[in-house]
Amino acid sequence: MLRKILSLLLLALLLAAFTGCESTSYTYHYVPGKTAVLRGGYAFAPPGAPPQVERAIAAGNRIAGLPYRWGGGHGCSVDTGYDCSGSASFVLREAGLVQGCMISKEFRDYGQPGEGDWINVYAKNGHVFLAVAGVRFDTGWTDGSEGPQWTIQDRPASGCVVRHPVGL
Repeated sequence: MLRKILSLLLLALLLAAFTGCESTSYTYHYVPGKTAVLRGGYAFAPPGAPPQVERAIAAGNRIAGLPYRWGGGHGCSVDTGYDCSGSASFVLREAGLVQGCMISKEFRDYGQPGEGDWINVYAKNGHVFLAVAGVRFDTGWTDGSEGPQWTIQDRPASGCVVRHPVGL
């Protein structure tokens, strides 16, 4: 019985390695020198963060506070409102980490599986959000506003696959 359980556990770990790791939540953890700081709704990269992280944070700051708009941001340019995948695409594209725009379920195959050191993508069919330098960039589960914004609030991520850009 124990052998069967261990075999199933090994199979689950192997599947997670090839399909992305399932996550049950995003949890904020401050790590000195690795975590962005929030002030007035804007994120600030920690000193020494990779240039892609600095660009991702700057991009998020440019659209933070805009309204939620279904389909917003999928024209692959600056828009007047963003949905979840439009805002994730914008941030990653401006950081030089993706070309074009993606819908939420396409992020399930983005980059490499599991958590990265600097940027994590939490994706499922129907929603996607980012954690950049430990701070969540999302269009929901914040203070009641639904447009893209930075937050340190924990968030359930049931059914999400966690992925990260190569090297980050």
